Amino acid sequence: MRRRPGIEVKSVEQLRLMRVAGLIVCRTLAAVRDTAKAGMTTSMLDQIAREHIAAAGATSSFLGYGGGFGLPPFPAVTCISVNETIVHGIPDDRVLATGDLVSVDFGVSKDGWHGDSAITFGIGELSGEAAALSETTRTAMWAGIAAARIGARIGDISHAVESSVRASRAGYGIVSEYTGHGIGSEMHQPPDVPNLGRPGRGELLVKGMCVAIEPMITAGSAVTATLDDEWTVVTRDGSPAAHWEHTVALTPAGAWVLTAEDGGEAELAARGVKFGPLGD
Repeated sequence: MRRRPGIEVKSVEQLRLMRVAGLIVCRTLAAVRDTAKAGMTTSMLDQIAREHIAAAGATSSFLGYGGGFGLPPFPAVTCISVNETIVHGIPDDRVLATGDLVSVDFGVSKDGWHGDSAITFGIGELSGEAAALSETTRTAMWAGIAAARIGARIGDISHAVESSVRASRAGYGIVSEYTGHGIGSEMHQPPDVPNLGRPGRGELLVKGMCVAIEPMITAGSAVTATLDDEWTVVTRDGSPAAHWEHTVALTPAGAWVLTAEDGGEAELAARGVKFGPLGD
């Protein structure tokens, strides 16, 4: 493995191993989304993810995380954040209701390599406001992915995410305390990938780097509060939030979205961006 200071650069073989983890993640998230309905609890959704991890012979990236960083060990394999919860929601006996906006963040390790992704969806029919918030967040994530190319800089990704949100509608909040990150043999690695920034700044993007791009957007203020469990992050004003994330590899051919079923081909093509698969 070739390394730059603080940055893990992957070989082709290692990227292919990360793709295996990424496919486990995206297929598990799809199963959770497709099963979720009113009357289920968030812990039931977490159990679905646990079963998929076991069936795939993978390991949760989330379960027990944080114990060495002064935080209580995270007790679940998913973060499930509902309505005003932004991120790190702990699955429990909360019963989901029609109209709830649900974000699920999920990661696994397979053969020592991690994949990490998040999706937002509704329970039944969403309000127009909630649906627009989720789509704005998803679109901003893809804008960031489209800006991720060899020779660009982290700030180009950050600026693309921010510009996409700003262009959508006035009044949305972009959460700044929580960022994307490098990923590979560990779930969280350098560099941080903020969702606000100036183009041409930050770490240079090189062949073999992998980053998780994950905007968290609120319908109101971006000011956050952390609950007493030391994990759950909510909007201070009670406005709903959405969270989308993909793990992206940088190849000479272009961006390869390791946690998208098609590798990101359709979304990148729609944006006129090169798609860089190395084979599944």
